[in-house]
Amino acid sequence: MSSTKVAVLTPDAPAPNNLMSQSIICNGMIYCSGSLGLNPKTGTFVPGDASDRTVQALRNLEAILKAAGSDLSKAVKINIFVSSMDHYAKVNEGYAKVFTDDIKIKPCRTCVAVAKLPLDAELEIDLIASV
Repeated sequence: MSSTKVAVLTPDAPAPNNLMSQSIICNGMIYCSGSLGLNPKTGTFVPGDASDRTVQALRNLEAILKAAGSDLSKAVKINIFVSSMDHYAKVNEGYAKVFTDDIKIKPCRTCVAVAKLPLDAELEIDLIASV
């Protein structure tokens, strides 16, 4: 059985570097590359704390999903990488602002601490969603 991969790119989220796709649709699933809390228009981190940047990273991913014909309610797996577990409470605070009670089935989620993230970010989020 052959699978078809289709790249999705939207200007409503920060552009990926030339080594990756912003997202790929394959076999009815959307695989999104990691997103930082960057403003897609300026390329700079949104002001505030890890909560604010969590919201922005998820809004960037939401824009990508929209361009792929999906939305956050169809997210099935989310991975969150933090530069320190000291950010965990703020990440959860921002996450709860996006994944409200309106989304009945919350995605599976992993959160791990890593040594360092691109641009010295506090967090990076990637996800997989259905179309």
